[in-house]
Amino acid sequence: MKSKVYYGWIVVLVTALVALYAAGARSSPGVFLLPMQDDTGWSKATLSFAVSIGLVMLGLGGPISGFLIDRHGPRRITLIGLLLTSLSFGVSSLTHTVWQLDLFWGFFSGLGTGLIGSVLGATVAARWFVARRGLVTGIFGASMSAGQLIFVPLLSVLVAQFGWRESSLIIGGLALLLLLPTLFFLKDEPQEVGLLPFGATPGQEQTRNRPDPTVMGKAVRTLDFWLLCATFCVCGATSNGIIGTHFIAHQHDHGIAAGVAAGYLALMGAFNFIGTIASGWLTDRFDPRKLLCTYYIFRGASLFLLPYVESSFGIGVFAVLFGLDYIATVPPTTALVADRFGRANVGTVYGWVFCAHQIGAAVAAWAGGSVRDALGSYALAFLFAGGIALLGGLLSLGIRRVPQPLKA
Repeated sequence: MKSKVYYGWIVVLVTALVALYAAGARSSPGVFLLPMQDDTGWSKATLSFAVSIGLVMLGLGGPISGFLIDRHGPRRITLIGLLLTSLSFGVSSLTHTVWQLDLFWGFFSGLGTGLIGSVLGATVAARWFVARRGLVTGIFGASMSAGQLIFVPLLSVLVAQFGWRESSLIIGGLALLLLLPTLFFLKDEPQEVGLLPFGATPGQEQTRNRPDPTVMGKAVRTLDFWLLCATFCVCGATSNGIIGTHFIAHQHDHGIAAGVAAGYLALMGAFNFIGTIASGWLTDRFDPRKLLCTYYIFRGASLFLLPYVESSFGIGVFAVLFGLDYIATVPPTTALVADRFGRANVGTVYGWVFCAHQIGAAVAAWAGGSVRDALGSYALAFLFAGGIALLGGLLSLGIRRVPQPLKA
C-alpha cells in the first residue's frame, strides 16, 4: 500500500532539523562574545576576528557543499558536516590561545556548519520539488530562524549556569544526535524511492538531474551572477554580520542585561520564522526581484533607526520588524538562481552566491567589533549597514529572471 504522504516531506523534515541545528550553532558567537571576553580577557576585535573566520568558512562551505552535493548527494555531505561540526565545537571548549580559537571555533566550526547550511536546503528544495519550491525554501529559512529562537535563550541559560566552554560541548553533542535520522531518512533523489519531484511530469524529469559541470565558468561571465552575489553579500552583512554578532553587545552598552538582550534576539528569530515562510509563499506568486528590493529597503530603514532606539518598547518593536525581514531574502534569491541557471545547478551556483553572503557577514562582524573598540559605540556600524541595505535593494532590480543562454 502506497503512503499518502509524499516522501519528499520526510526529507524536508530531516533537512529542516539539520538547518535548525546549523543556524543554532552559528548563533553561539552572539551569546558567547561577552562571557568569552570575561573569561579570556581578549578584546572584542580579537573575538570578532575569530567569528569572521567562522563566517568566511561558513561561506566557503557553501560552494564546497554545493559542488559535492551535486555529485555525491545530500546525505553523505550532511553526515560529514555534522561530524566536523561536532568535533570543532568539542575541541573549541578546550581552547586557551587565540590561534586555537581561530582554528577550531572559527575555521572548522564554520566549515562544518557551511556543509550543512543554506545550500543543503536550497538543493533539497530544487531536487524534490517543482511545485511548492518557494514554500519549501521558506520552511528551511524558518528552520534557521527557529534555530536562533531556540538556541539563543537556551545558550544564554546554559552559559549562565555552566559557562561557555561546557555550552560548546553541548552544541557538539547535539550534532551527533542528528546523525541517525540523517543516515536512515535523508534520501538523495526522489528516484531512490520511485518518485518524481513534487509537481513534476515525466517529461520534465528527463532533463531534471543533469548538472552542468561547466556552469560556474559560464555563470561568472554573466552580470546576473554578480548581482546575486552583491545583493546576498549585503544580506549577510546586515543580518548575521552586524546584528547576529553584535546586537547583544550593543544592547549591553545601553544598560540592557545580556539575558534580556538575548530574549530580544530570540524574538527576532520568532518573527523571522513567520517572515521567511511568508516570503516563500510570496515567492511562488510574485516577482522575486521586487520582493528582494522591498526587503532590503525595509531592512535599511530599520538599521538607520536602531542606534536611536533605547526604550524596551522600541527595542521590542525593532526585534519584531527586523525579525520579519532577517532572512526573508533566501526564498527569492534561491528562486532566482534556479530560474536563471537551472534547478540541476542550484547547489553549485547558489553555493557561491551564499559564499558572498558570508563574506559580507564576516566583514561586518569584524568591522562592527573594530568600530566599537575605536569609537566606543556601534552607531556608525549600524548606519553604514543601513546604507548598503538600500543599495542592495536597488541592485536586486537589475537581475534577470528568465533563463538566458550561458556562453562557454
